[in-house]
Amino acid sequence: MAKSVELLVCTRCLAGAEKNETTARPGAVLARRLAQCVPDGVQLREVECLSNCSQGCTIALRGGDRWTYIYGRIEAEGDLGQILEGVQKYAATRDGVVPWRERPEHFRKNCIARVPPITGVTT
Repeated sequence: MAKSVELLVCTRCLAGAEKNETTARPGAVLARRLAQCVPDGVQLREVECLSNCSQGCTIALRGGDRWTYIYGRIEAEGDLGQILEGVQKYAATRDGVVPWRERPEHFRKNCIARVPPITGVTT
């Protein structure tokens, strides 16, 4: 059975850190942590770049006829709980739109973009 929601995690960003071959990139660290606890029905996909470098670690949520949301300024160390809460709420919707007040605080304050589904829904 195909998973209906994808959680994309940029693994290239440096989140403002100096490039160092021995230090793991924050997005890669985040992806490894999420791989341990991603909710059922959600497919975790590591992507090489979401082109949002100036905003630190970046994730995107998309799926089916849902709106796509892109979130930045994520801390691999401290935002895991809020990401998981937001992903669960997103996955529980038909269209991907979680009412603003019900979103985790990080999602309310760090939404980079909202992209309508390809089907043309305009809510």
